[in-house]
Amino acid sequence: MAVSPKFQVRVEGSIRSIEASVWDSCVKGFAPLPESECKVLESGHELAESAHKIPESEGERAESNSQGLESSLEDAFADPGNPFISHAFLYSLEESKSVGGRSGWIPQHLVVEDERREIHGVAPCYLKAHSQGEYVFDHGWADAYERAGGNYYPKLQVAVPFTPVTGPRLLVKRGPHAEAARNALVAGMVELCKLRSASSVHVTFAPKSEWDFLTRAGLLARTDRQFHWHNRGYRTFDDFLSALSSNKRKTIRRERREAQASGIEIVRLTGSELTESVWDSFFGFYMDTGSRKWGRPYLTREFFSHVSEKLADRTLLIMAKRNGNYIAGALNFLGAQTIYGRNWGAIEHHPFLHFEVCYYQAIEYAIEHGLKSVEAGAQGEHKLLRGYVPVPTYSAHYIANPALRRAIDDYLVREREYVEAEREHLAEAAPYKRVAT
Repeated sequence: MAVSPKFQVRVEGSIRSIEASVWDSCVKGFAPLPESECKVLESGHELAESAHKIPESEGERAESNSQGLESSLEDAFADPGNPFISHAFLYSLEESKSVGGRSGWIPQHLVVEDERREIHGVAPCYLKAHSQGEYVFDHGWADAYERAGGNYYPKLQVAVPFTPVTGPRLLVKRGPHAEAARNALVAGMVELCKLRSASSVHVTFAPKSEWDFLTRAGLLARTDRQFHWHNRGYRTFDDFLSALSSNKRKTIRRERREAQASGIEIVRLTGSELTESVWDSFFGFYMDTGSRKWGRPYLTREFFSHVSEKLADRTLLIMAKRNGNYIAGALNFLGAQTIYGRNWGAIEHHPFLHFEVCYYQAIEYAIEHGLKSVEAGAQGEHKLLRGYVPVPTYSAHYIANPALRRAIDDYLVREREYVEAEREHLAEAAPYKRVAT
């Protein structure tokens, strides 16, 4: 029976210390996880001595892979081309000083390697001094713990900063040692939490199967919901509209007409079209809107230049022009199957322009390019009436203090029930035609 090598976990304070090809080889290893044992180990010594056996026969593999079917189906829409967990995206955040320094996001990336220093797994991890830019809200937990005399900060966040997009967090190379590497990452998170005197570890926007894996390890389970658009084989935007109820079709057509009134032109820019001048315009929109909505926008101007250099062909700006000048825009990133809407901004305000640039243009682009879905970011029940449907999101939480853990665990039981009931209620309000059964 094959046995995994002895692993150790180290922490890197910058993604620059990890070769892009090595990081991305771990990213490409993602697959929906079968049900398997996950053990939170209590110390680095125990971790180093651990050896995890793999199935000996094809029969054992088949039995293992047949389990966790529900999680695999939940991950069916997981995009293998998710750009946010790529080395290039995380590097752009660090090099532009959007994270690190005084941002309150200090890189502490976990790296699993064997005795030959070969890397088998990585995880994007940050030491946090606040709870900003996460989109899974724990401010109430922090307030309660600090009123009781505890220190909630620092904490550890295993996530992509400022990016409420589901994607794998336990990045391991495919192969016979993948499960052992994944277990080592979980044990490493717990050990790092102790070493940094952190209150907790938060793995946010994880795929369903990874969430199952983490909750079997003893992390607390949390759910929420977003609104995504799914391509049901539409060939044109009108095909999509034909699937909606009559009054919703009329509403969307009217909104699109009014959005492009006043001589407004919509343009899509990608690749070499993303010039520094274009980014200057967009950054002005981003700063204006961000400053009004949440006080201090997270991304620096340099971030957009770095992304344009490294991910130009996976970046799509949808911009609105009037009288030859850009007046609004939405930043999107392209996966293999999904268009991800990220940031929006405007310096002129016109009826329904936000809906056109952020939602309808994204749907139209997805249909034209055969993409399966559009993810338009967090929150926003107004998306429901425009063809986006509620889908669950998942996070897992390790809480070091037993009393705080018990209180949060009790709260999350009730919260999960509420979130699921709300999601079912919202799904009933989706604008699609009812199909007789």
